[in-house]
Amino acid sequence: MEHDAPRQNLAISAYHALKQDIIRGRYAPEEKLLMSRLKEYYGVSTGPLREALSQLVADRLVVAISQRGYRVAAMSLAELNDIYDARAQLEGLILRLAIERGDDDWEATVLATAHRLAKVTEVSSPDELLDGWDLRHKAFHTAIASGCNSPHLLQMRDTLFDQVERYRHLWLQETVLSPQALETKRQEHAALVDVILARNAEQAANLMRDHLMTPVPIITRVLQSRGID
Repeated sequence: MEHDAPRQNLAISAYHALKQDIIRGRYAPEEKLLMSRLKEYYGVSTGPLREALSQLVADRLVVAISQRGYRVAAMSLAELNDIYDARAQLEGLILRLAIERGDDDWEATVLATAHRLAKVTEVSSPDELLDGWDLRHKAFHTAIASGCNSPHLLQMRDTLFDQVERYRHLWLQETVLSPQALETKRQEHAALVDVILARNAEQAANLMRDHLMTPVPIITRVLQSRGID
């Protein structure tokens, strides 16, 4: 029952559920978010739902319409290119610091997450891609970033990742990772690990940028096919 749970917990649950649904395309860009439908679908009252929506406004996934509620934030090619470039620039800075500051435990964590990712040699469904390979992929990149030892930079990274994620999901939907494609990805990750462990900051930053920017042309085509420019 709703009244048995703290309101804050309800708001947090609604926030995470709605955020995932926006990222995964349940709601289209610029779609009006009707409070009555959201209350019914997510099973929460107006108060916690407004708190969740306010947080999503701060995340730039939702836009507040003056006196008229909320709508899903628009998507555009300009934003796609800007946030991917910003993410690549920030990730490069974080990676350089991680190489400079990371210790033996950090190296071990990078190796362990790379190994877990490489163990995925077959993906048979979109859900398996999202909930299997991609979770391990995120864990690998998070492990690399953790070596920078800067909570503020990592928080900025998380914020940018949230904004990228809606675009990135379009790439995941369009990408069929065959065993050959997974092997190509494994080789990319192995090359990245090698230069990181060699503490070659310049080469690692260049490899990371190329790796992170890979989805942009595919996402661009998807957006253009939907009339988004």
